[in-house]
Amino acid sequence: FYLTPPQVNSILKANEYSFKVPEFDGKNVSSVLGFDSNQLPANAPIEDRRSAATCLQTRGMLLGVFDGHAGCACAQAVSERLFYYIAVSLLPHETLLEIENAVESGRALLPILQWHKHPNDYFSKEASKLYFNSLRTYWQELIDLNSGETTDVREALINAFKRLDNDISLEAQVGDPNSFLNYLVLRVAFSGSTACVAHVDGVDLHVANTGDSRAMLGVQEEDGSWSAVNLSYDHNAQNEHEVERVKMEHPKSEEKSLVKQDRLLGLLMPFRAFGDVKFKWSIELQKRVVESGPDQLNDNEYTKFIPPNYHTPPYLTAEPEVIHHKLRPQDKFLVLATDGLWETMHRQDVARIVGEYLTGVHHQQPIAVGGYKVTLGQMHGLLTERRAKISSVFEDQNAATHLIRHAVGNNEFGTVDHERLSKMLSLPEELARMYRDDITIIVVQFNSHVIGAY
Repeated sequence: FYLTPPQVNSILKANEYSFKVPEFDGKNVSSVLGFDSNQLPANAPIEDRRSAATCLQTRGMLLGVFDGHAGCACAQAVSERLFYYIAVSLLPHETLLEIENAVESGRALLPILQWHKHPNDYFSKEASKLYFNSLRTYWQELIDLNSGETTDVREALINAFKRLDNDISLEAQVGDPNSFLNYLVLRVAFSGSTACVAHVDGVDLHVANTGDSRAMLGVQEEDGSWSAVNLSYDHNAQNEHEVERVKMEHPKSEEKSLVKQDRLLGLLMPFRAFGDVKFKWSIELQKRVVESGPDQLNDNEYTKFIPPNYHTPPYLTAEPEVIHHKLRPQDKFLVLATDGLWETMHRQDVARIVGEYLTGVHHQQPIAVGGYKVTLGQMHGLLTERRAKISSVFEDQNAATHLIRHAVGNNEFGTVDHERLSKMLSLPEELARMYRDDITIIVVQFNSHVIGAY
């Protein structure tokens, strides 16, 4: 199929969402101006999820991308639940008591989060009561543990990730008398998801990452050019420290079988993830849960097999690696994205494309055609395209959409080729996945004046 530019735009813009932070949010002027987000599916249904919310009882904003595998169930659950666990972990003791007393006496609860959601980012209504009960048990434990100290953001993030993963595992082991819910909690636990989450409060930016989605800071240098600073590390076979960590946690006799063909036990790309109980539970527990579970679970090949060389579980953790960065006036934006973006684009190009988009300024570098034989016609095309870029200041109103357009449509000269974009977007579902992955992007824009004033 050949798609017209309007058809291409309607596909690219279907999931876009933007949020501008109100000038004054009632408590303090925010260091975040707003964010743009978007996703482009390759899987049907898409296995990526995204979330964004403002913390109402503490300061700060939460943003995250989640890349599911073996289905979307785990990514969906984590996208709905993780921010509540983080928010609760950050709450002072008296607020936790207030919330618990309200539940006890049946009064209305203090809202903890204000969500910023696209209509497609749904909540599973059927599971809300179950999810709420698990969360309540968590805050009751936090109340009992009260140490009187204020919570450190880093600790809160780590505790929230680990606790949610633990609850996902427990809910699947306990099961549910309602057969629909029983199947849901099992699907969540047997599928998996990575998570890359940012918490921004004033000049304090924390990124908690589990898996191989990434966070990257866009920095504007003094000469106006753009550079990228990594705020996360991939947890996969390309990360030597991660391979070492996994080896340290298991006996020497397993050294050869732990990582095969760049995958954990020869099967899993990310070395950290939520869910994926096939890599966490003992073989006995897996068999017991699958045998007592609903029939649909027995029909699922994935749940029945046991990974090869499975001797000393758990092989997988959801514990995040947390990086703290103090924002500076030259830090202009943050990009959170699933690996679908990073497989197609280098972070340096991402920084430049978003930076130029946000400032509307294109550095007029001489056109580089590096080693290609270029005809006059092609050169004319490149120059015309450059002129069009400047005159229209883009057809995109959303930085994440603009980035997806480049990720899918870039040619060897680093410019968007409409024909390539059209071909990539018109691939049938069963083919799309062979050429690219789901892409989910959140671009957070910072307020340099506010950051400078800190």
